[in-house]
Amino acid sequence: MTGAKAVAGIARASAGLGSRPGVIASHAFLLLGAVLTVFPFYWMLVTSLKTNTEAMASPPTMWPLALQWGNYASALASAPFGRYFLNTLLVATCQVTGVLVVASLAAFAFARLRFFGKEVVFTVFLATLMIPGEVTLIPNFVIVTKWLGWYDTYQAQFVTSLASVFAIFLLRQFFLQIPRDLEDAAVMDGCGTFRFLWAIVVPLSRPALITVGLLNFLAAWNAFLWPLLVTRGAAMRPIQIGLSAFSTEAGTRYAELMAASTMVILPTVAVFLVAQRYFIEGITRTGLKG
Repeated sequence: MTGAKAVAGIARASAGLGSRPGVIASHAFLLLGAVLTVFPFYWMLVTSLKTNTEAMASPPTMWPLALQWGNYASALASAPFGRYFLNTLLVATCQVTGVLVVASLAAFAFARLRFFGKEVVFTVFLATLMIPGEVTLIPNFVIVTKWLGWYDTYQAQFVTSLASVFAIFLLRQFFLQIPRDLEDAAVMDGCGTFRFLWAIVVPLSRPALITVGLLNFLAAWNAFLWPLLVTRGAAMRPIQIGLSAFSTEAGTRYAELMAASTMVILPTVAVFLVAQRYFIEGITRTGLKG
C-alpha cells in the first residue's frame, strides 16, 4: 500500500514537471500581451515629457533627456480644454444618472413584475442590440434637432443614450438573483413595489449599478461622432472633439499632443481604478438566469 502511494506521488510530481514548460509558455505569452497593451500608454506618457525635437528623433529615445512638464501647460493654453472637460463632465454625469434611473425601472419591471407578453417584449427589446448605431444616427438627429429643437445643447448629447438595452439586460439579470422570499417578506411588512426597489433591490445591486455607471461614463467620455453631429462650436463640444481639433492644429507638436492625450485619459483611468472592485464583482456575479 505504501509502495502504491509512493508510485502515485512520483507520478503526480512527474506530471507537474511535465506541465511546467506549458505553464511557463502560457505565462510568457500573457506577459507579452500585457507589455503590448501597456506600451502605447507608456509611450504616450514618455513622449508628453519630451521636447518636440526629441519626440520626432530617430531612433527614438525610451526616456526623455529632461522632463518637460511645461508641455502640459502649453497644451492647456493652446485650446479651451477647461471648457471641453466641463462639457464632458456635465454630459457624462447626466447620462450616467439618467441611464441608472431608466435602466433600474425597466430592469425591475422585466425581472420582478408580471404582465402579459413580458418575455416577448424583452426578446424584441434585446433584438435591438443587433441594430448598428450608425443606422439610427439620421432618425435620432432629426428628432433631436427638428422636433425637439435641441441642436447645440447639452441634452442633445445624452438623451438618445438614456434607454440603454445592455444596461437594462445587465440589471435584469442581477435583479433575478434576489430571492423571491425577500420580496414576499417585504410585502408582508407593508413594503410597496417602488419602496422595495429603492430600499432593498438597489442597495443589494450596488456592484451591478456601479458597473453600468462605469460603462456609461466611459461611453460618454469617449463619445465623438454623435456630439460632432449635434454641436456647433467649442462652447458645447466634449473633450474628444476638442482633442481631435487640437491634433489638427498642433501638427508636428507631438509632445504637446501627447500631453493633451494624457490629460484626456487620466480621468477615465482614475474612475476605473476607484471602481474596479465593484466592476469585476458586478460582471462575475451577473449570471444568465431567466
